[in-house]
Amino acid sequence: MPALLKSKPLSPQEFSELGCPDTAYVKRIDAEGIEAYAAHAADGSYLMLFADRDAAFAELRRHDLDPVSIQ
Repeated sequence: MPALLKSKPLSPQEFSELGCPDTAYVKRIDAEGIEAYAAHAADGSYLMLFADRDAAFAELRRHDLDPVSIQ
């Protein structure tokens, strides 16, 4: 049986350098009791808060970013 490979977690900088700098990650959150969607850049930096997922995806695409949903 092959040995399990252990790897260290990627830093935000390392992750953003994987070739996905135009990717924006969208996550559903609870914003003071209200469902909202937070968008983050590939390096983990906060971009913006949206009222709904469709609005988040539309706005991110308008700024030439490729939105991806995460949980």
